[in-house]
Amino acid sequence: MKISIVVPCYNEEECIDLFYGAVRPVLSSLGGYEIIFVDDGSRDGTLEKIKLLRERDKDVRYVSFSRNFGKEAAIYAGLQAADGDYVGLMDADLQDPPELIKEMFDALNQGYDIAACRRTDRRGEPRLRSAFARLFYKIINGMSDADITDGARDFRLMTRRVCDAVLSLGERERFSKGIFGWVGFRTKWLEYKNRDRAAGKTKWSFTKLTKYAVSGIEDFSTAPLKFNLIAAFVFGLVFLGLAVADIVLACISSAPFILLLFTFLSLCFCLVFCGLAVISEYIAKLHREVKNRPVYIVKETEKDE
Repeated sequence: MKISIVVPCYNEEECIDLFYGAVRPVLSSLGGYEIIFVDDGSRDGTLEKIKLLRERDKDVRYVSFSRNFGKEAAIYAGLQAADGDYVGLMDADLQDPPELIKEMFDALNQGYDIAACRRTDRRGEPRLRSAFARLFYKIINGMSDADITDGARDFRLMTRRVCDAVLSLGERERFSKGIFGWVGFRTKWLEYKNRDRAAGKTKWSFTKLTKYAVSGIEDFSTAPLKFNLIAAFVFGLVFLGLAVADIVLACISSAPFILLLFTFLSLCFCLVFCGLAVISEYIAKLHREVKNRPVYIVKETEKDE
């Protein structure tokens, strides 16, 4: 039984050795393994650190991108490269507890298809970010057919069958949390408290997280496209009521309600452009998909040595 662990990396030079030192003993106790580092166009010494590990341990593999394509591309590349019976995902910063790999392994041997982890708290995160994260899970689960557990991490171990199912989804703009929820399969959830990074700084700014969340909603729900229809119906009724009120007031008073009516019309125009912006986002996503560009471009792998 061979386990493949995929590790997306972007400027994680300080974490590579720490990660390897913590994860390797756990994997070696479970049997055959491979650790696949995916260097997502790092600008520091991440790739050099990985190559040094490769010289010491031939069970370390790597894929290096020609530039930064994003974590989702790195996950996809790693899953494509993995050839283990079980395939896992972990972050390099050790916020994912390596000791849980044994529990995941046991869960799969008990008949589960996926063993995944979720955080039970967000200790150390800014309150605003935590609040928006919880709101995101409520919104996307209410809008889409992908069941995404609140606090779910990419940290998981899955059978080869699940890995192949994930890879069979051909979209280029990928949202892995949604994809894992969409493909289904029997999942066991393991919980743990939030941990600080082992070293370095997070690469996820509030802006990047917001864009990531919006992209996830767009990928797994068409509900935002109904915005125009709902807005047109609601404000059509309001406009009709104001028009009637304006006519009545004009008949019985010298001070018609026309200013409020103009204010309402201005609001309507704002909502129209908001609706157009939503439609534009979906059109832009379609445009990127139909160009059929590759999800990533590989600069080198351990096979090029």
